[in-house]
Amino acid sequence: MRRTLFPPGFRQALQLSPLVPRFFGTVNVTSVPFPGALSALGILASDVVKDYSRTVLWRVSANLPIGRLNQEFSTLEKRAAKDFRTEAWPGRVHQNRRVDIRYRGQGYELSLPFTKNLLADFHREHQRRYGYAHPTREVELVTLRLRAAVKSTTARVGTGAPACPGRAKLGSPSTPKVPVIFEGKRLSTMIYSRHELKPAQTYSGPAIITEYSATTVIAPGKHFYIDDEGNLLIALQQFADKH
Repeated sequence: MRRTLFPPGFRQALQLSPLVPRFFGTVNVTSVPFPGALSALGILASDVVKDYSRTVLWRVSANLPIGRLNQEFSTLEKRAAKDFRTEAWPGRVHQNRRVDIRYRGQGYELSLPFTKNLLADFHREHQRRYGYAHPTREVELVTLRLRAAVKSTTARVGTGAPACPGRAKLGSPSTPKVPVIFEGKRLSTMIYSRHELKPAQTYSGPAIITEYSATTVIAPGKHFYIDDEGNLLIALQQFADKH
C-alpha cells in the first residue's frame, strides 16, 4: 500500500527517517513550500471567523417565537458587525444562524440551522440521530449561535512556485558534498539549496536540502523532485509519473 506523509513544520529529518518505511510500507512524502511557516501562512490565508452565542432557555410547545428569535439574532449580528468594523476587516460579513434545541428534560442538544421550520427539522433530525422522536413533546431552545465570517483577501497559498526572498544561498557555485552517517555507514552526501532544484528533474539520495525555514534529509535509495507548485516530493522508488 502506498501512503503519503506531510511532515509537520521544520521536522523534516524525523519524518524522513529510514525507519518510517519499515512501519508504513512504501511511502511518499510531500514537503510543501515554506514548511516551517506553514501554520502561519495558513492563518494569514484563512477567513476571519467570529462566533457569538446567547443562552435563552425558552420553552416551546407548538409555535416558534420567530419575532423574538429574530430580535436576539439581530442583536448578535450588530455586535459582530461592530467588531469587524473596529478591527478594520475589509469585505462583506457572512452570517450563519443556529439554535441549540432539545426536548424538555434532556441534558443534551442538537444544533440546527435557524429556519421557520426549526421544530419540524428538530424532530426529523432527532429521529435520524437517535431512532425516535416526540413531535407532541415540549422542546427547549437553549442557545442561539451566530457565526460571522469575512472571506480572506490573501492570495491562496501554494499556487505556483513561491518566491524566495531572503533565503540563504550556499557559498560554492557547485553543489558540495559532505560525509553523513546513515544507519552506521559514512556516505558522501549532496547538499542542495531547495530554491536551486530544477522542477520535474529527479534527484537521488543521500542528500540534504536546505532552505529558509527547514532542513530536509533524504536517505540513500530515495528519489525526489520539485513539482510545478513548488512542493518537494520524495519516494522510495523512482517516480514513474510526475504529473
